[in-house]
Formats: sequence, structure tokens, C-alpha cells
Amino acid sequence: MSTELWQLSATDLAARIARRETTARAATESVLARIDAINPSLKALPDVMHDEALKAADAADQAQTAGLQLGALHGVPVTIKVNVDTAGRPTTDGIVAAQNNVAQSDSPLVQAMRQAGAVIVARSNTPAFSLRWFTDNDLHGRTLNPFDATRTPGGSSGGAAVAVATGMGAIAHGNDYGGSVRYPAWACGVVGLRTTVGRVPSYKATGPNRMISNQQMSTQGPLTRTVADARLALNVMAQGSPLDPQWVPAPLHFANSQARTKVALFKHHAQYTADASVVNALEQAARWLQAAGYEVDEVEPPHFEEASVLWQHLVFNDMRRGGQPAIEQMGDASVQAALHGYLKGVPVWDRDAYLDALTRRFSIARDWAVFLDQYPVLLMPNSWEKQFPIDDDTRSPARMGEMLRAQSPLLSTAMLGLPGLSVPTGMAGSLPAGVQLVTGRFREDQALTAGEVIESAANFSVLAHLSVGASPSF
Repeated sequence: MSTELWQLSATDLAARIARRETTARAATESVLARIDAINPSLKALPDVMHDEALKAADAADQAQTAGLQLGALHGVPVTIKVNVDTAGRPTTDGIVAAQNNVAQSDSPLVQAMRQAGAVIVARSNTPAFSLRWFTDNDLHGRTLNPFDATRTPGGSSGGAAVAVATGMGAIAHGNDYGGSVRYPAWACGVVGLRTTVGRVPSYKATGPNRMISNQQMSTQGPLTRTVADARLALNVMAQGSPLDPQWVPAPLHFANSQARTKVALFKHHAQYTADASVVNALEQAARWLQAAGYEVDEVEPPHFEEASVLWQHLVFNDMRRGGQPAIEQMGDASVQAALHGYLKGVPVWDRDAYLDALTRRFSIARDWAVFLDQYPVLLMPNSWEKQFPIDDDTRSPARMGEMLRAQSPLLSTAMLGLPGLSVPTGMAGSLPAGVQLVTGRFREDQALTAGEVIESAANFSVLAHLSVGASPSF
């Protein structure tokens, strides 16, 4: 069976366009046809930009014909999450009240993607306020996991994960405050890169200033079907902007980027009972890394449980002040129920308690930095549980507490502003399996190198597991 253009990786597609084996117009038409065929059932992309995408593709082809220099993503179809500004489109964040919140300018990363030649074909769904590990809202509806509609596709970048997993774009943009890139990537069997805070500029002209915990913990990053595409997308997204004063011009490559380092394998903790599929994926990935020359020791990172709980206390005390009023006023019933579950049991801090917590955060970050100097790659789960059943976060405060504990591998690292790479390892029954690779600040290169080892050994193709015929039924 011949390969359709929508099935190609971003790296392969950009190379074919550059060699004039195909065109940006043909690639865009192929992806748009794919979107038209399957998006109505999956509801991953609420804002499909047919006319704008074809116009951009034609402009890309004209630039190539004129002999202009081509960008790294020239002609490659991509998607952007609806909580990030895209000029001329509403930045809805999944909120009914924001459906006419039209952006007048591009966010820095969208501008960087356009400058690299990417063609934005659509914008991806998110839960209201991007505050759940489930992608559903009253404005755009529910995004379905293409592997199992009874399980979450993840959140908040669930639309992004589903889009890239099913061929509705070669690269999907997402953002990660508490796992919102890594969890959907794992849930849908794709690669998801949470970048270091300060690596990719964040700025939204259509919204209020970011809360302090969001400034410290939230990042932008790509979801892709290959690690090579994540590397390519990172190189583009990491372009600087004065709109984000936290942006750091850190190198993307180091002299030891390809080195086989020591790996800390973290697969058991006294506070958590890991699902067997989670442990199996970790043990398999550890064997693959060892075979490639990595030295693997089973060891727990410092203050792990404390770091996860500190994420909850910092974020939700900040949210009581800076987010809860808006959620109570404009949020849908599901996000309000989730928020009440999040806040249950979180102590109400005064100024001094919050400042003391920030001081403790710095000490934990120092101990993690020392740990990651000894073990440059940390191999651990994305979640201790399997992908959650739909709307599990609205069941009860007790269940929400269990979910927060299950998500501790996502929360602890987000609290510290560290990068993390979610890599699929295969299937566990009807659902994807995978692992998370965490590295030191601005060392995404080490996670990508180890991720490529795992990817090569796993030989997993998400499209191959999703019946990629011309008229699939999910």
C-alpha cells in the first residue's frame, strides 16, 4: 500500500518538499482530507483552517519556486492548541465565554513555526481553562482517545495528541503545567516533549498575566510521532522573544549530547502501587538502554513525594487567588467539579507559608540538580496508573486524591521546571504503553538521545495500530 503524505513524519515530509518530490499544497491537501475524514468522530480539532492553510501552502510553494531560503518546517502541516494566540483565530481555552476572544497577533512560538515554513492546518482541543487530564468542554465537545473511547486521550493537550497520533498534522503544539504534554502523548502512543521552563517563550496577549506558579512550572512543547520530529520542532520553537523575559538562549546541543550516561530507573515507591503495564514498560526500556551502552541503576530521586505534594499546594493556593474566581464564573460543570476535587485537603496558606514553600522548592531543586548530575537521565513512569476512565476526576474528592498520587511523576518534575520526554514503548493490551525520561535543566538533548534508543528498539508505529486506511472507523 502506498504511503499517503499525511502519514509521513515532519522530517521526511520537509525533506521531500525541499527535494521537490512533492509540494506544500499537496501535503496540506492530504492532511486536510485526513482531518475531514476522521476529525468529526474524534473531535480533536475544533478549528480547522482550510482556506488559510491552503493559502499558506501556496505561498510556501511560490517562495520555493522563487528560490528563497527554506525553513526547517517548510510546507509541513501542524496544529496549534486553542489556548495559545494564533492571529485571526479565537483563543478560546475551551471556554464558552471566550469563543469570540480573537487574537490580533501570533504568540512567539506560533510566529516561530510560521517563520520556519510550517502550515497551520487547525487548532486543537483542550479542557476548559486547560485544567484537566481529560479533554472535554461545553464549547468544543469531547475529544476521544482513538485507541479506546472509554479512556481519556489525556489533557490538557488531548486534542493535540489525538491529532498527531491519527495523522491530522505531523507536529502538534501543546503546553505542560502538570503533565499536559507528557500525559496525552503517553495516553495516545506518541512522543511528547515538555521543555525546560525558559526554553520556549510563552506569551498570550489575549489573556491576563500568568500566575506565579504558571510562570515557574508551565512550558510549551511539541507532540510528534517520532523523536526526530520532536527534536526538529524543538529547534524551531526555541527561538527567543523579548515577550517572555524568562527565555534563556541555552544551547540545544552539547559536546556530550550523544553520550551513554548513567540512568536512574525509578519504578517502585512505597506510596504508590504501579500498574503492571507501567512496570513492564519501564523494565523493557531499561533493558534497551543497557543494551545500547547506558548504565542503569534502580534508584529513587530525592524528595519525590514531597515534590509532588508541593506542586499541588503551590499551584492550588496560587489558583485560589488567581484562577478560582474565573473558573467559578465561566467554567463548565466538569472543570468546576475537578477544581473542587483539586482543592480538597489543600491547606489555605498565608503569605509567609507560600514564601516558605518557595524557599523549600529551591532546596529540592538543588538536590535534584545534584542527583541529575550523577544520573543525567531519570527513567520513570508518566503515571502509576493506566490511562484514566473518562471523567474519573469528577467522581469524588477521594478519587481525585488517588489520581493526583498517580500523576506524581508528572507533578514533581513540573514543580521543578524540568524537561521530560514521553516515549511510547508499544502496546499493553488495547492501550499504548510508554515511559518518561527526565533530565537536568536545558538538557532536552540527553532525553532525546535516550528516547531515540528506546524508539528504535520498540519499533512502534502509532499509525500501524490505528487502522490507517482511507476511511477508518474509530
